[in-house]
Amino acid sequence: MMKSRGELPNWVDVGLIPLINLAVALVVSGLVVVIIGENPFEALWIMLDGAVGSIKGWGYLLYYATNFVFTGLAVAVAFHAGLFNIGGEGQAYMAGVGAAAVGLGLDFLPWPIVIPLAVLASMAVGAFWAWVPGVLQAKRGSHVVITTIMFNFIAASLVGYLINYWFRPVGKMAVESREITGAYIMSFREVAREFFGMRVASSPLNFSVFLAIAAAFAVWYLLWRTKLGYEMRALGANPSAAVYAGIKPDRIIILTMAISGALAGLMAVNEILGVQHRLVLGFVGGAGFVGIAVALMGRSHPVGIVLAAMLFGLLYQGGSELSFAKPEINRDMVVVIQGLVILFMGALEHVFRPWVAAIFFRTEDK
Repeated sequence: MMKSRGELPNWVDVGLIPLINLAVALVVSGLVVVIIGENPFEALWIMLDGAVGSIKGWGYLLYYATNFVFTGLAVAVAFHAGLFNIGGEGQAYMAGVGAAAVGLGLDFLPWPIVIPLAVLASMAVGAFWAWVPGVLQAKRGSHVVITTIMFNFIAASLVGYLINYWFRPVGKMAVESREITGAYIMSFREVAREFFGMRVASSPLNFSVFLAIAAAFAVWYLLWRTKLGYEMRALGANPSAAVYAGIKPDRIIILTMAISGALAGLMAVNEILGVQHRLVLGFVGGAGFVGIAVALMGRSHPVGIVLAAMLFGLLYQGGSELSFAKPEINRDMVVVIQGLVILFMGALEHVFRPWVAAIFFRTEDK
């Protein structure tokens, strides 16, 4: 199929332009490092070595990336239907309650039964917490952006109350539930030690990483290989044409939000079942909002989301190592670097597109 004169090839739009944006973000970040009196090349090397220079570093990178894949997919699914679900934070919070309730309430059952049920509970509660804003928009006209923001605050307060008055054991000061005993089976390290007598590098990486890969494939299949996915994309591309074609927008909005919430809820599997093995306060840690940047950087495509999530995993893990190795570059400066990457890869993603297009078409004409 021939490209039109003003249309760039996919490899330029999806590959080259994001690489240029990333390079510019790193250059600007380097200037910030120079201003505070440090060597930017040394800082970059510390970040890369801390994230990909060891098995432990890779473990943390993939652990962070797993969270961002789930929340990025949640945002992307809503994007394709023309919805902006920014409630992944609250949906993951509430999903943690579902996972903990099943994990603790059914701990008398063997783990091959409890863990799958806890995963399903996470998805179900996350789906419900997004389904309500979907119904409010579809049936009452309440904008999903406003309702999901409100539901984030409701979820945070509700989870705090539930942990303090329902889940926290009597006499325990820490704001957390008792241990979900069967959840140890999710940890690579625990499984290697328990069943194979092996010692592996300490990291929070667990079997949820495979769940993230499966979720990415499932989202791709849903969006591009099913009738429902076609209807979602049609509604997002042109609501009027979708209605004219017989697509019911109310149904698609509600289903899309429920699917989006279920994906966000899977983040609780990584944290509650895979790492913490208990319900703890603040376990989401902003991953719901990072998912928005991941979805934007990944162009709302599952492959792009996985790559963007790994980039943010690298920034998180490498940034932690950098703050330890260079006290002058504290955690706040690392957040600034992450923000610059989001700025150039997300908000300013099309700044360099006209220049690249001009160079590309000039070269093509020759």
